Amino acid sequence: MRRLPSETPAASPVLSKVAGPSLAWVAERLDGSFHWDRLPLPLGLLTLIGLRRLLRERNLYDPGLPADLVERRHNGSGNSVSPLERSIDGSGTHPTHPLIGAAGTRFGRNAPIVPEDDLAHSTPPPRVVSGALLQRREFQPATSLNLLAAAWLQFEVHDWFTHQVEDDADGPLGLSPFLRDPVCPVRLPMFLSDQTHWWDASQLYGANPRFAAAMRSADWEETGKVNVDDELLDVIAQFIHPSEDRGRGQGERPPDAVPNLWVGLALFHIAFAREHNAICDRLHEVHPGWTGARLYAKARLINAAVMAKIHTVEWTPALIAHPTTAWAIRATWWGLLGERVRKRFGRLGASELWSGIPGSRMDDDVPYSITEEFVAVYRLHPLIPDDVTFHRVADGARMDDLNGGATVAFDQLAVTRDDRERVHEQLEDIGIENAWYSLAIAHPGALTLHNYPRFRPLLDSGEPLDLGAADILRIRECGVPRYNEFRRSLRLAPATSFHDLADGDAELAREIEKVYDSVEDVDLTVGLLADRKPKGFAISDTSFRIFLLMAARRLRSDPFFTTHYKRSVYTRAGLDWIDDATMAGILRRHYPALEPALRGVENPFKPWPQRTPQP
Repeated sequence: MRRLPSETPAASPVLSKVAGPSLAWVAERLDGSFHWDRLPLPLGLLTLIGLRRLLRERNLYDPGLPADLVERRHNGSGNSVSPLERSIDGSGTHPTHPLIGAAGTRFGRNAPIVPEDDLAHSTPPPRVVSGALLQRREFQPATSLNLLAAAWLQFEVHDWFTHQVEDDADGPLGLSPFLRDPVCPVRLPMFLSDQTHWWDASQLYGANPRFAAAMRSADWEETGKVNVDDELLDVIAQFIHPSEDRGRGQGERPPDAVPNLWVGLALFHIAFAREHNAICDRLHEVHPGWTGARLYAKARLINAAVMAKIHTVEWTPALIAHPTTAWAIRATWWGLLGERVRKRFGRLGASELWSGIPGSRMDDDVPYSITEEFVAVYRLHPLIPDDVTFHRVADGARMDDLNGGATVAFDQLAVTRDDRERVHEQLEDIGIENAWYSLAIAHPGALTLHNYPRFRPLLDSGEPLDLGAADILRIRECGVPRYNEFRRSLRLAPATSFHDLADGDAELAREIEKVYDSVEDVDLTVGLLADRKPKGFAISDTSFRIFLLMAARRLRSDPFFTTHYKRSVYTRAGLDWIDDATMAGILRRHYPALEPALRGVENPFKPWPQRTPQP
């Protein structure tokens, strides 16, 4: 019988060998006394290693598999593939338990579930919390990031976080309730994923056969390629849904693989579809006898690894740009010996310590799944701006000749099911290279209170959705603890007062106190946005603890990033492609007009230098 997430999580014996109990004990006390980010680099790194060990031992719960999964899942979907290829629905990825991580399985947990009857009162009302503490008064920019970082996040989370929802059922705020697994106890709800749990690029390729088939190009059987540019947008338009929080349950609704489409999200779909085809061309050069189906499967495998690498070594260091974490994150991929040693000598042993996670031992002591807490801390809607100003990459000039001027309100950039052609028209008017450059020099919103966007996506009913209220509601609905209890579950000291919770901001503390009867009632979203941010961080230190645990776990639990990450699976050309891949390199390959704007750019998710128009 599988352990429900209300029970004690399992420890990892492998980690015990890497970082012993004494290191974990010292790390926890150093962090509690001084904070890891205020320690010298070597000591800070050792502290993070120890903290990650503790989190892995104490904050991973086995959600189990739905008892009726076989009957509920995609009958006759054609997901049977070679064990060395990624399947459409994620099944067959785990070497011994083929349903782990598949679409339709449960979200896991990093903390004990809050019993449903404790949430029934749901106070304060989500709209009250949103109106008083979350809604934007004036735009507060995140000056360390560009808007590409926000668009990339949306591109990635559609691969990880989509919940199934109940058919034709309305809940609070007009949202359909998440579909719970009926075999779980009523007081311990478990919810089901609409996508795979693996880092397999399902947001691009689809997690069911209809979308996957529509993605493939007309000459797929010979070339292995997918649709790109206008043809790709035509495919996406068939399946878009106006809100990822709204729809029908698994099996009834169309495969809404691309909710909340806008220009920024479209850019990444197009770029990585082009990247897939470039990989196919390279593989065909090396293996001219391969069928289109084999070229497609290998190109998808390689492309998914490229996305994982970019997210790990480029996007994440932009979001958490502290020197200690920047060093540690690169070591996650390349190992402590670094990129040069790994590329020159290959792996040195099976441990992740010296040569990084790709190709290391697989860690599956606790069956893998995306967790509700990981979803909760990734609800980063304040990143959405109120508008975007477009510039020409050739000279940096504002595009005042656009319909309505260079500055476009974000709600005019969002595409709905009833206006599928808008993104075509916008990219045609703006120009795709100009769109990349414009987002690269613009800032997203800062992750702080009073900075949720004014943008309101439309529900199926046509009513606008309050994103702040929706985040509060969804996190409560999933049984994720409120802020103080969330911190306790991570062995962090809870806030003892509203002043403590607001990190010493007296005015903000008074505002929060007006909404909540007790500091114990403060919602997780509010606490995370008010929380202390380490130097260089766009997110809070509390959120970072879940990142620290789950970011590496998503690689270490996947055989395609561990035991299968080798030449016989990826090909030599594929591993070389991944090693050489960077976000800037992808942009240069597919959009050479961006080359002048990319000069001097170290991280494409940080603001690019703005070109000065010539008189």
